[in-house]
Amino acid sequence: MSMTRTLGRSGIEVSAIGMGCWAIGGPLWGDGGQPFGWGEVDDDESIRTIHAALDAGVTLFDTASNYGAGHSERILGRALAGRRDRAVIATKFGNRADEATRRWTGTDPSPAYAVQSLEESLRRLGTDHVDLYQLHINDLPATAALDLVDTLEGLVAQGKIRAYGWSTDHPDSAEAFAKAGTHCTAVQHDQSVLLDNAAMLAVCDAYDLASLNRGPLAMGLLTGSKRAVGRDDVRGMAPEWLVWFTDGRPTPEWAARVERIRAALTSDGRTLAQGALGWLLARSPRTVPIPGARTVAQVRENAATLALGPLGADAVAEVERLLSDVRPAPAA
Repeated sequence: MSMTRTLGRSGIEVSAIGMGCWAIGGPLWGDGGQPFGWGEVDDDESIRTIHAALDAGVTLFDTASNYGAGHSERILGRALAGRRDRAVIATKFGNRADEATRRWTGTDPSPAYAVQSLEESLRRLGTDHVDLYQLHINDLPATAALDLVDTLEGLVAQGKIRAYGWSTDHPDSAEAFAKAGTHCTAVQHDQSVLLDNAAMLAVCDAYDLASLNRGPLAMGLLTGSKRAVGRDDVRGMAPEWLVWFTDGRPTPEWAARVERIRAALTSDGRTLAQGALGWLLARSPRTVPIPGARTVAQVRENAATLALGPLGADAVAEVERLLSDVRPAPAA
């Protein structure tokens, strides 16, 4: 039986593991030739991957208006044609991109752009509503985010979105947003066995929010892959915030930590990736990991965790013991 979880106060039920759709967007470029995508992609395989996810019990698909400058939404829309009722679609707004040139062109947190971006997303996705609409500017001051609340509530009232949230790693920001918005129901944040954001999980508990975990496999580091990635991949020319890879290869310090916990994560016969996802499911009843996938094999491996369930208590305790020297001390 597949595990399900609830998207916070919205009451929307989703599979306990979703599918991240950044990688299927293909290339996106920023200033100075900075890649913001995961390299070239096979659209037919992407569509097969989404269909395999649905068949394996995955119902939550997380994309964004700027993934591949809209390409990810187009492919997800194509894959879900005739299957829309089986999927919960989460997308994001706030990053502008030029679809013709595949370039990121900056951020826009204005209420007017939130409305415009949604219309463009709905068109690409081929649907009349988005289930979860997320602000996609991590470091936006909370005051600017709060200026969006009335607009987002209006979109809920119109039936164009069911709920909204913020993709941010800052607990104070998530708390302010949740306090202000009745239909704020989720925060998407970096969360993995290697990087635990306990303060954010506390905010989720306090305000009945879902915790959507991006980077649940540390952008591939927790799959155990040793393959070097190219310069058209964001990991091949890693921006400052991407700590897992350096020049296209796993950062030694983080790779060593993966090896330290590998046996604990795989102790009940799981793969490394399944152990890392199982750790997240054990971490909190609010977590919903959204590992990316661009092949049928990847999504099947991830989705198999729905049947395996949370990692066992003994294995979780062993992971904590092994990482105790690198975990931040709990706040007094």
